[in-house]
Amino acid sequence: QVQLVESGGGLEEAGGSLRLSCADSGRTFVTNAMGWFRQAPGKEREFVAAITYSGRSTYYADFVKGRFTISRDNAKSTVYLQMNSLKPEDTAVYFCAVAGGNSYTNYDNLSLYRYWGQGTQVTVSS
Repeated sequence: QVQLVESGGGLEEAGGSLRLSCADSGRTFVTNAMGWFRQAPGKEREFVAAITYSGRSTYYADFVKGRFTISRDNAKSTVYLQMNSLKPEDTAVYFCAVAGGNSYTNYDNLSLYRYWGQGTQVTVSS
């Protein structure tokens, strides 16, 4: 069974960096695409980034392009989100998720994702 546990969130100043990790504690890291989403207070959950199983293809929301990088280590059953040049508007709970498959045309669609972590809080101060 897939059990996703996020870590690495915290409080950071604007312009700083954080690295989020998402580990599959159930050690059943499926050969599927994975994604990161975020949800700010009072807002809907939104797509941040996704990566295919091989890691060769990555996808980003426009508002994080050039600042965030998604990567994965399948041997460690872990996916990462390196967040640089953080902005106060990046403040949110960040969730990782496992998709139901690997090849899609619309990785930003929440309904594609079958398993979700519990989330980790990221707060960026101005």
